[in-house]
Amino acid sequence: MSFRHAVIWMDHHSAHVIEFDAEHMQERHHRAHDHPTRQHRSQVRSEHEFFAEVCDALASMESILLTGAHKVQADFHHFIDKHRPALLPRISGWEVVNHPTSAQLVALARHRQHQAAIGLATRP
Repeated sequence: MSFRHAVIWMDHHSAHVIEFDAEHMQERHHRAHDHPTRQHRSQVRSEHEFFAEVCDALASMESILLTGAHKVQADFHHFIDKHRPALLPRISGWEVVNHPTSAQLVALARHRQHQAAIGLATRP
């Protein structure tokens, strides 16, 4: 099944991606990989690998709502700006939320889509 919309909740350790359409949804989880090394800035490299994996998972989506804590959103936004700018126009919003259920995430994304359809929501 091919989905066009996604909502994602993420922190610096994991990403919960829900792809959905009007009737169905599919969930996937991505986890950050630790590469314990003595090399300087290896944590940043691991974070970039994680963010790239999440971007790859979102590559075919037409609209994406990103949720999670403000800090991870800022870091992810910076990564997208620098490494995946083609993804930016498809991001419909950035919402700060704290550990919602899958149903709450999809409801939030659908509400956001409805607002955009009637002209109430604007792009970030």
